[in-house]
Amino acid sequence: MTTSKSLQAHIDETPPRPLSSMQWRIWLLAAMGKFFEGMIIFITGVALPLIERDFNLPSDLKGTVAAATLFGILIGASLFGNLADRLGRRYVFVLEMGLFTLFVGLTAISWNIQVLIFFLFCVGVCLGADYPTAHIVVSESIPSKFRGRMVLGAFAFQSVGSLGGVLLGLATLKAYPQVGAWHWMYGVLVIPGLVVFLMRTTLAESAHWLLSRDRPEAAHRSAHKLLQRPVDILPSPKGENTSKHRRGFRVLFTPRYLRATILAAVPWFIQDLSTYGIGIFTPTILATLFTRTNSNFIFQDMAAAEGSGAIDLFLLFGFLASIPLVDRIGRIPLQIIGFIGCAVGLLIASLSAGIPEGHELKVMLIFAGFMIFNFMTNFGPNAMTYVLAGEVFPTEIRGVGAGFAASFAKVGAVLTAFFFPILRKDIGTANLLYGLAATAIIGAIVTYLFRIEPKGQNLEALEE
Repeated sequence: MTTSKSLQAHIDETPPRPLSSMQWRIWLLAAMGKFFEGMIIFITGVALPLIERDFNLPSDLKGTVAAATLFGILIGASLFGNLADRLGRRYVFVLEMGLFTLFVGLTAISWNIQVLIFFLFCVGVCLGADYPTAHIVVSESIPSKFRGRMVLGAFAFQSVGSLGGVLLGLATLKAYPQVGAWHWMYGVLVIPGLVVFLMRTTLAESAHWLLSRDRPEAAHRSAHKLLQRPVDILPSPKGENTSKHRRGFRVLFTPRYLRATILAAVPWFIQDLSTYGIGIFTPTILATLFTRTNSNFIFQDMAAAEGSGAIDLFLLFGFLASIPLVDRIGRIPLQIIGFIGCAVGLLIASLSAGIPEGHELKVMLIFAGFMIFNFMTNFGPNAMTYVLAGEVFPTEIRGVGAGFAASFAKVGAVLTAFFFPILRKDIGTANLLYGLAATAIIGAIVTYLFRIEPKGQNLEALEE
């Protein structure tokens, strides 16, 4: 006979048992969304020199192309995070992937720069939708004991996608060494996008969300489909969440939730300032560093992509190091340590500024600095900000809260993507890296001052 207990208590019974096939499916399909994000962002880094040559771009439009997807993520995270609270997690989770597949296909056949920027923006909107919904569908389906590891494991696929984006760009250039190769870089994502879209249609709706909408019968059915065993969920008090849900974004800035909002949004904004600037423009920096003596444009882009791929491996290494620690050490310590490590890496890279071009020490400092930065950002802030944003808000505003945090973060990403090439030209790479190192220290301070540690707590306890 099944004992009546809360929904999260039923989910937390899972550790002595294996996760159900539905729980694993939810996790995998959430991971694929992050994989596509990493692919798109870093494919754009490889494709940008080709697009610049293909459309004869001025420097200001080069920043616009880089920022288009990130600006779309900014819009999509807020818009679809709110819809996930209103219409359901599964509905938005499926819709966003269908739209992503459509727009990435249209990006591949873009015929002028205005159309390309528009479709990259639309792709970004869909990827932005995945920020709150992917986190939520995992965290609301997984036992509290290892929720952090599962969420972080899914998010780690962003780095797998980042490396995959560089490798795909490199493979495309080797197979088709022409300026128009960027069309194929985006086009090959259509088929896997369609497969993930179809698989997402088979998922169960979040029982947590159904309970927050006062639909206990549907919640029972969904929990049974999720856990694949009988459940008897205790009824939750009715009516107490309605007013909070109707207030939408305003509730995030009330005294009750302001601390959580600052913790979720501000460090993520700071982290994105450096992560996306370094990530998108690493191929450009390396191209100017290593390929001055070879005038072959395709060779320059391929050499830069190879160097960028080696550096981007450390994004994955950072995730692999943080996954076993997130539920043991906690989110807050890892985020603080990571921010400090990012600052160290950026300062090491900046030391290369006074060394003559072609000198081995210059090469070593840039590679060492960027590798340390990439490792520490995914060991700490890039990973932990994502995990925290989906944990520190209650169910009825979790989509709004996580969506706002992701959108606010992408303001930083858009700013750095747009202004990075301009500032690098005006003030120099070293001064730009000094500024980013200073922001990383600020990120560590803000994390400490507004800390909330969700390690080991179930979602219902966090809501209290």
